[in-house]
Amino acid sequence: MGSKTRWTSGMLTAALALALAACGGSAEQENGGAAATDAPLQKVKVVLDWTPNTNHTGLYVARDKGYFKEQGLDVEIVQPPEGTAADTLVAKGEAEFGIGYQENLTLARTQELPLVSVAAVIQHNTSGFASPADKGIKEPKDFEGKTYGGWGAPVEQEVLASLMQEQQADVGQVKIVNMGNADFFTAVKRDIDFAWIFYGWTGVEAELRGEQLNMVYLTDYSDKLDYYTPLLQTSEKLIAERPELVRAFVAGAAAGYEDAIRDPEGAAETLIAAVPDLNPELVRASQKWLSPKYQDDAARWGEQKAEVWNGYADWMVEHGLMDAKPDLAKAFTNEFLPADGN
Repeated sequence: MGSKTRWTSGMLTAALALALAACGGSAEQENGGAAATDAPLQKVKVVLDWTPNTNHTGLYVARDKGYFKEQGLDVEIVQPPEGTAADTLVAKGEAEFGIGYQENLTLARTQELPLVSVAAVIQHNTSGFASPADKGIKEPKDFEGKTYGGWGAPVEQEVLASLMQEQQADVGQVKIVNMGNADFFTAVKRDIDFAWIFYGWTGVEAELRGEQLNMVYLTDYSDKLDYYTPLLQTSEKLIAERPELVRAFVAGAAAGYEDAIRDPEGAAETLIAAVPDLNPELVRASQKWLSPKYQDDAARWGEQKAEVWNGYADWMVEHGLMDAKPDLAKAFTNEFLPADGN
């Protein structure tokens, strides 16, 4: 989350496609559908995209308040290994579920990698390009002559270019460097001018630090950039072979996020207890900011719309990141969301 330094290394490669074909004993092959109440709990692994933060609160609430257990699941929440994307682990069946992003999943579908989004964690895109106020970066044209710290994905330059085109500015005048998992606040004092962040974590942390940021939100410049980030994803294989497990996991996750929507303070304490290394003050402030945004104006938490998926894919094609749109009907589904919602 933080500086949006995502785990994208090794993503969307031919090697992954080959690994999928060769992958035999995967996590997906352990047990059948959702367990009955009196049956042993099914072990399930969900891999995060980054270090734990309030994007993930609903998962910890679901685990620690028993919502997953009510669905017959024993859920392990893990971070991805250094240099390995959550997308890779899910596509290969090494984890049943993972936190992902619409931009990555859309690219994965162009290469027929079998990832499927089963729920939107946050209904609207809260990310944007952040910089210390004293750097004077207030709009896309101000990116010229500055250094951007990213995570090395092609989509970054495309997003920068599309915003700068709105003001006849040239992305070629931006120095783009890979800042990896570096701390945003350290990096902007040392070797970059701006980075792509989720405001609900790094932006809130800046408020607590008393450090003023300028934000260039993606959604201020294009409706097509109001896409689902982050989201919950699984594999086509798991959906085909164990649909009741998928339904059980999504139901538990939905209950966890709905709890966090109703009770941000209690949800924050659950996350703090689960991950003691986190800054409690940041967790509480971030959770207060983010909880109303999980569901926002959707009919229920997790709901995804075809127009959002199509809009973003159209944008990717328009900016040369894809030659053509993939079959987006295979990229996401609302099938497993609880019907009654929040």
